Amino acid sequence: MTARDGDGWVDCQCGNRHWGLHGSAGMLLVRNGSVLLQHRAPWVHNGDTWGIPGGARDSHETVLEAALREGAEEIGLNADFVTPLQVHDDDHGDWRYDTVIAKADDRLIAHEMNEESLQVEWVKYDDVTSKNLHPSFAHAWPKLKVLLAELFM
Repeated sequence: MTARDGDGWVDCQCGNRHWGLHGSAGMLLVRNGSVLLQHRAPWVHNGDTWGIPGGARDSHETVLEAALREGAEEIGLNADFVTPLQVHDDDHGDWRYDTVIAKADDRLIAHEMNEESLQVEWVKYDDVTSKNLHPSFAHAWPKLKVLLAELFM
């Protein structure tokens, strides 16, 4: 097993502090006009908010590898039941978050795998903003929603 070397904080030039020494990656799973959101535990950074499963990339991982690993760790994601379609990057220059947009097979079952998640839920596109969203996900959601319309319309 390769060592995990991505955990740690980056003081970004944008003025915020971000998790992931080599950036972070997450998986936006899409199925039947809904996205899978994760309710984050209160004790994690920006806790008690909704976002997507994801976290720090290790130096040896691709964006897809990191997103799949984090998805497996946090929601029991089975990579056999996802089809990656596109990557959206939020590049800050000295740090970045990459969102892998992926179609989820009907056989995919997600659930809370560790103490970082309170629950997971399929949420219709138009209902996403009714949730208390993680600030970074809230910022990215309008762009992601446009990408979803292009990919699935």
